[in-house]
Amino acid sequence: MTVEDFSNLRKFVISEFIFGCKARHLLPQYVNNLSARKIFLVTDPGICKAGWIDEITAILDEAHIDYVIYQDITPNPKDYEVMRGCEIYREQQCDLIVAIGGGSVIDCAKGIAIVATNNGHINEFEGVDKIQNPIPPLICIPTTAGTSADISQFAIITNSERKVKFAIISKSVIPDVSLIDPETTLSMDKELTIYTGLDAFVHATEALVSLAHSSITDVHACRALELIHENIYELVNNLDDIRLRENLMLASLHAGMAFSNASLGLVHAMAHSLGGYKDLAHGECNSILLPYVVDYNYESAPQAFCKMGQCIGIKQEFKSPGKHKEALLKELRSMLDYLGIEKGLAESALTNDDIKQLAYNAHNDPCIATNPKYPSQKDIEKLYGKTCEKKS
Repeated sequence: MTVEDFSNLRKFVISEFIFGCKARHLLPQYVNNLSARKIFLVTDPGICKAGWIDEITAILDEAHIDYVIYQDITPNPKDYEVMRGCEIYREQQCDLIVAIGGGSVIDCAKGIAIVATNNGHINEFEGVDKIQNPIPPLICIPTTAGTSADISQFAIITNSERKVKFAIISKSVIPDVSLIDPETTLSMDKELTIYTGLDAFVHATEALVSLAHSSITDVHACRALELIHENIYELVNNLDDIRLRENLMLASLHAGMAFSNASLGLVHAMAHSLGGYKDLAHGECNSILLPYVVDYNYESAPQAFCKMGQCIGIKQEFKSPGKHKEALLKELRSMLDYLGIEKGLAESALTNDDIKQLAYNAHNDPCIATNPKYPSQKDIEKLYGKTCEKKS
């Protein structure tokens, strides 16, 4: 058989997950199912301050499960944080990792797991399918509604020397189980709620227009877009509404199932470069870049963008692509403006040399491969330049 005979095949893999309020209380059951002797509990200072670690450790204490806590993790987890975590994991002779936190915590936990069984330095695993040995058992309890790191094939780590985020993509980093509990997102403030919600929105968008999309991933991408557009406006003004929190957590889950299998595109490639270079929040970078990249990509995937428009309430018919594109961009910018995002990078003081370095890094990001239009490095430089223009 030829390669062409397999060109339409698609795979779909995610972790086992339990979705719903109180799911986190099932942690001891799954720890016991995996026959763990000692847990390496990965988190960050913010999660500890919010009280989630006290609750989780109380649950583990009651079940007589031994653990050690590692919380020295910053937003945009750094390579040296991964390596230090792995040292402690080995010193403490742990045999299972539990990550409780947002995408940074879960990505760091994945990095620790990779190095624990594959040795070497975490930076050596950049790219696709570079992991040879299975990682230790991994259980995730996400506390944000956006990244879906808890079910995905992705881990994003910052190379501290190069000041760039890099992607590790492998089904080896899919967790064994995720306990997805909307109640854990009640501790998010308004800004984090917006950034993570829009991160999920970009995940769904890029999965929908990806060259590797399928009818299966499209279902999840579309449902994610609908749920976010229907709920985020109300949620940012009602942060304690568990119904809205649950809807955003469900949207994040759908978006994760879509992008983990369809991959991403130029927004994420540029966001990885920008976030690593300026140490900015990932969701913020994605949000700033989204309308510029949609504008750039539109003509290469008009039907997919039409489907996206339908998900967020755009009535403009596809028979007029130019008008549809205009309506779509207007709706995106209106949403971002309402949420306080559409400010661009005018205040980031990026120099021409900065932009060239950012574009070089983005052009070498693996997410580029599934973007509907393959950009040149010059194209990416122009897009960064547009985001730096001051808004009138």
